[in-house]
Amino acid sequence: MTTHIDPEYQASAIEPQVQQDWENRKIFKVADTVEGKHRYILSMFPYPSGKLHMGHVRNYTIGDVISRFHRLKGESVLQPMGWDAFGLPAENAAIAHKVAPAKWTFENIDYMRNQLKKLGLAIDWDREFATCTPEYYHWEQWLFVQLYKKGLIYRKLSTVNWDPVDQTVLANEQVENGRGWRSGALVEKRDIPMYYFRITDYAQELLDDLDTLKDGWPQQVLTMQRNWIGRSEGMEITFPSVDTNIYADGLMVYTTRPDTLMGVTYVAIAAEHPMAKKAAELNPALNDFIEECRHGSVAEADLATAEKKGIATGLFVKHPVTGEQVPVWIANYVLMSYGSGAVMAVPAHDERDFEFANKFGLNIKQVIDAKGESDADFDITTWQDWYGSKEGQLVNSGEFDGLTFQQAFNAFTEKLAPQQLANKKVQFRLRDWGVSRQRYWGCPIPMINCEKCGQVTVPEEQLPVVLPTDVVPDGSGNPLNKMPEFYETKCPCCGGDARRETDTLDTFVESSWYYARYASPDFTDGMVKPEAAQTWLPVNQYIGGVEHAILHLLYARFFHKLMRDEGVVQGNEPFANLLTQGMVLADTFYREDASGKKTWFNPADVELERDEKGRNLSAKYKADGQTVIIGGQEKMSKSKNNGVDPQAIIDQYGADTARVFMMFAAPPDQSLEWSDAGVEGANRFLKRVWRLTTSFLEKDHSNVEIDTTNLSKDAQDLRRKVHETIAKVADDIERRHAFNTAIAAQMELLNAIGKFDVQSDQDAAVAREAIITLLTLLSPFAPHLSQTLLTQFTIDLTQTILPQVDQSALTRNTQTIVVQVNGKLRGKLEVPVDISKEDLLLQAKALPEVQQFLTGPTKKEIVVPNKLVNLVV
Repeated sequence: MTTHIDPEYQASAIEPQVQQDWENRKIFKVADTVEGKHRYILSMFPYPSGKLHMGHVRNYTIGDVISRFHRLKGESVLQPMGWDAFGLPAENAAIAHKVAPAKWTFENIDYMRNQLKKLGLAIDWDREFATCTPEYYHWEQWLFVQLYKKGLIYRKLSTVNWDPVDQTVLANEQVENGRGWRSGALVEKRDIPMYYFRITDYAQELLDDLDTLKDGWPQQVLTMQRNWIGRSEGMEITFPSVDTNIYADGLMVYTTRPDTLMGVTYVAIAAEHPMAKKAAELNPALNDFIEECRHGSVAEADLATAEKKGIATGLFVKHPVTGEQVPVWIANYVLMSYGSGAVMAVPAHDERDFEFANKFGLNIKQVIDAKGESDADFDITTWQDWYGSKEGQLVNSGEFDGLTFQQAFNAFTEKLAPQQLANKKVQFRLRDWGVSRQRYWGCPIPMINCEKCGQVTVPEEQLPVVLPTDVVPDGSGNPLNKMPEFYETKCPCCGGDARRETDTLDTFVESSWYYARYASPDFTDGMVKPEAAQTWLPVNQYIGGVEHAILHLLYARFFHKLMRDEGVVQGNEPFANLLTQGMVLADTFYREDASGKKTWFNPADVELERDEKGRNLSAKYKADGQTVIIGGQEKMSKSKNNGVDPQAIIDQYGADTARVFMMFAAPPDQSLEWSDAGVEGANRFLKRVWRLTTSFLEKDHSNVEIDTTNLSKDAQDLRRKVHETIAKVADDIERRHAFNTAIAAQMELLNAIGKFDVQSDQDAAVAREAIITLLTLLSPFAPHLSQTLLTQFTIDLTQTILPQVDQSALTRNTQTIVVQVNGKLRGKLEVPVDISKEDLLLQAKALPEVQQFLTGPTKKEIVVPNKLVNLVV
């Protein structure tokens, strides 16, 4: 036993030493293929923004606790780390700082890697990669080529937000009040060619396979995925054109409510619809409205809340049942990119149609009696009672009156299908995934545009198409369009002059398959080495924020199926189990000027006055001593300036304290309220563990084996507590992911050890077992402290196996019995567990503190086994 150790806990001294030891010995390195039990623990990789935030710390600590626990169980654990390194933020930062995005990105990676290492994560850093390197995106391009050849990727015109000044496509959130977020220019809708993944081909499988994840994924996430895929059974209905000499084709619409067909009073089409363009040729006034629509949003959510605008085309279609003429309107709430770009409008039973019809004085006809009352007339003031209901019967629908939803569905199909005016159709809310981005800092799309041959894939032997990394963008469009050395090439089919595609891929593509690349990041013959994929996939435990519960997870699931169908991976799903951690909240402080503008102050710059329970009473800005307003707790964010710097916590208290606090403050799936007092509490706990251990080591107890037949009652009690704690902590970490209660159990064990008085060598042996067990159980949370102290017992934590529960230690030989007189507590007995009822009553009555209340003969003697004796006098 080594005894030369500082009696005071100094995290800043021990943590760098332990981390250096891990690095020197490559403790966390695993092979691409392993024998025996193995597990793949993965936290969603970070974007290299330049600085860790507390959301990162929480995410990676959760994964690390799970990873280290399974290492304790003797399993080989893969826990890798990398960088989601392409994307718009790097390009914007590069524009602002006049540097190349590559330089900015790799400098940030270097800084953040160092920060992550200081957290003490059990990561195999030999597997690290950044998605912006050709070694990575080479295989992304390879898969793109395979999918294009199979028809799973196609190119079509798409309506986008176009900034005419920056010469770039904007995401919906980058359009503010109809203007580009950076240039301020009026945004246009523009049709440009874009590449799409046919994710809709996999929609049903993506939906069905959610059932296989019901035991490992949060129900909330499964529901969000189902809703996003949005399977609906409906009907395609054709409204024949009246003006066939102007527009010969009928209007085809899709509806999930064919029962409302007799309530159609107009049809609405998108401004980009071919029929709208035809109408505009006859009526130039329509062009102005179509042009206005070009400046509107292309987001469904925006359209739902935007003011409804429209104009009559002067054209008509025939109602497929009655043959009546139905007016055709151009409406700004209909998008060409959704469905057929046309909707049948039923104002009495659809919210948007109702608003539009009221604005333009169009007819509103009730055809569903939602209340089930035959005399229930449609009343515009109680319109919501009819909206959206499938429960009522058809009214005002001629021969279809009285039918229910399903009966009407069948009846309209039967009537219209023979005329080829209707057919049943399953449709999904999910749309094909547009992956083209008119950005520089992304993976080049491996396509060549040839005037003679059209779109041609880059030959596999010419992959990867390497993105030049020395470009400094200036914000005026995609710089690749100004680089002939990049876009000038030869067509691989005809050999003629051709132009390389200058669009880059959506960065969701990189994050959709990175989990698989980690299994063999140095493999040069494909996306994943087959044996590595067989060994490590699927990921056993995936951890990340719930904000990624829809798109990232959906795209990763889709990509896994694509790679499966290319023979790259096996199985249908990438992540067997999912844990979505909650947000990290922190106090906010601000001042408000006369105009209502708020200035936010970082918590580190604020001095607080607290009451005896630690609640905030008042706050002052340290720089001027003046009061600031306490704004309550909100998610840590730059906008509220309430982020706490992880590095500052590590510098002051150490990484182990930060880790323990993060895991103890709240269950992982709930919001965590940042608390300076909580951090100090976690630090005090670790100091107590350190002091108790060093105090025991200083006494130089002889090291003897525990003789379970020769233990005092106190020693038996402590051993029982030790082994109960082993069982609880193991269950809390592995099954329940209840890290806060696992730490609470360790705190209880620490208290029990602290109260234990060592009187003999056997007592010392029990205390040693308890301390070593505590340090081992604590090691997933506080690995630096645990390794340092276990070394003093000549134990190598990295080779330690989780202690097994000794069932014999859990067996109680004695029990504590409460003794009551007339229902009031008067004493306690410690008796053998197998004591007879007669002996128990005799001992209870013999207790001096009980006898004084036995003033007469007992009327009743109640014995509750293993609990109490109640004597009624």
